[in-house]
Amino acid sequence: MQINEQLIRDVIKEVLQNMGTTGVEAPKKVTVPAGAHEMSLKEVGTATIGTRSDEVVIGIAPAFAYKQCKSIVDVPHSDILREIIAGIEEEGIRARVVRIIRTSDVAFIAHDAAKLSGSGIGIGIQSRGTTVIHQKDLFPLSNLELFPQAPLLDLETYRAIGKNAAKYAKGESPTPVPTKNDQMVRPKFQAKAAVLHIKETENVVLGAKPVELEVTFK
Repeated sequence: MQINEQLIRDVIKEVLQNMGTTGVEAPKKVTVPAGAHEMSLKEVGTATIGTRSDEVVIGIAPAFAYKQCKSIVDVPHSDILREIIAGIEEEGIRARVVRIIRTSDVAFIAHDAAKLSGSGIGIGIQSRGTTVIHQKDLFPLSNLELFPQAPLLDLETYRAIGKNAAKYAKGESPTPVPTKNDQMVRPKFQAKAAVLHIKETENVVLGAKPVELEVTFK
């Protein structure tokens, strides 16, 4: 793929705008894009290991709905989270949301969420939209289902991801969520993905404990 001059300018501009960012403030209120479902995330303390077998823990990345508010293709984070939670609850399972701050790697975010889940099943979501369904007794770089092509993930898919995670929590073996595949996605979005990853990683606090979140949709 040929990268044009304007794309390079846009990437450099975004990187420079964020180079001066240092330190991480605890997110208290979320600003969502116009037209998205309004959502608030309230911190309620350090996340602990759940005791309920009927729950799935959703681990969101450090910048998710905090320093970033939409995916790589401008899907609002509030809508993504709403659909995943809806999918989980449709299967009669409880959804719990935590923020993982120690890493920006979606595999480790998902694995941390799974280890906190009473059912042993967790979902990890990066700010750009990449998502993983994980199980606590798997190695971090193994998983139940991986959705690496964030630009191809729509709200229907996120809802299906929630449903499948809930089915795993119930001890079922669901058919993997069908996803689209486009070989041109990676080169087309590579520059933007790099910028979003830089933004995400700026909010990582090594060794930080996961934070329990109370989610409210308005």
